[in-house]
Amino acid sequence: MLLAHALVVDFGEVRAVAGFDLTVEAGASVALVGRNGAGKSTTMRVLAGVLPPTSGSVQVGGVDYATDPGGARALVGYCPDVGGLVPRATPWEHLQLAARLRGMTDWQGRARDLLERFDLSAAADRVTSGFSHGMGRRLSVVLAAFHSPPLMLLDEPFDGVDPLGVDATLQVIRELRASGTAVLVSTHLLHLAVDASDTAVVLRSGRVVAAAPVADLSGDAGRDRYRTLIA
Repeated sequence: MLLAHALVVDFGEVRAVAGFDLTVEAGASVALVGRNGAGKSTTMRVLAGVLPPTSGSVQVGGVDYATDPGGARALVGYCPDVGGLVPRATPWEHLQLAARLRGMTDWQGRARDLLERFDLSAAADRVTSGFSHGMGRRLSVVLAAFHSPPLMLLDEPFDGVDPLGVDATLQVIRELRASGTAVLVSTHLLHLAVDASDTAVVLRSGRVVAAAPVADLSGDAGRDRYRTLIA
């Protein structure tokens, strides 16, 4: 479902991503982990089609961003690490706009269910400019999952989110995976990466330094191994 090959992203003389390769199959969940500044969010922006790479290629469901960017983006649900919400719009207006842009019909039930599960029903008609950081993160996950995309990219979805919001996010990941959605989660919270995914890809200075089953990063031995990889 996702195929990234030899991605390079340069910002002037700074190389933020250096030769990134990744394959995520339908129904799989992969965690992109590493310290702040490791290149996770830049990589996610490229995979979402928000930022063009300096070189390399990305395909989503066999559709290449280079030849059909709109077609590739249509297959993606993306929760960015920051931003992505319209300050003067309410959650319901965000969902209404998303449904219209994606040609969704009979979407109201899905919208109400997600707002309820993420404890946003009471705030459905409030503008997002007054939201806390955690509320904004929860709404961003709702918007990414709303259309049950073939590929869901969640960049730091757990940052500042309370335990109930974390549980709701993990449950949505499980449900979408069961329906065939491929999921990529970027986080610096190792224990939540283990809960959300089967495989962990460790980034350091824009490079992949390891890829392994999340079980290999579990427990005290796994945490020690992870600290060694990111040091």
